[in-house]
Amino acid sequence: MARKALIVKAEKKPKYSTRTVRRCRICGRNRGYLRYFEMCRICVRETANSGHLNGFFKSSK
Repeated sequence: MARKALIVKAEKKPKYSTRTVRRCRICGRNRGYLRYFEMCRICVRETANSGHLNGFFKSSK
């Protein structure tokens, strides 16, 4: 989990648009962020494995 202070800071509108920090909407992680899902790679994998994302399946049996 990300620190609450960093999550709140990322929610504020930055002075310049290039300073926008995108964070996972579930855990708040800023690295490994996938824009299409608005989640980090870890949360995408967890939700896909639990069956909440359609079209995903395990690559091994």
